[in-house]
Amino acid sequence: MCLAIPVQVKEVLPDNMAKVTFDGVSKIISTALVEDVKPGDYVLLHVGYALARIDREGAERTLALIREAALGDAA
Repeated sequence: MCLAIPVQVKEVLPDNMAKVTFDGVSKIISTALVEDVKPGDYVLLHVGYALARIDREGAERTLALIREAALGDAA
């Protein structure tokens, strides 16, 4: 099973790269598969590559579900 995680683009870098964040963790990723990525965009991240741009509401909803699942029975 594969999982793509919504991340927010903080900075667009040269050579189709970008700096993104996920829960306060920063990572440099490739944006070669997604056109016209801008700071503030949300993209789906899988193994270091942005696969698609998604809207803010969808990203926040997905992140909330991931956090809820991570809590498991502790919630």
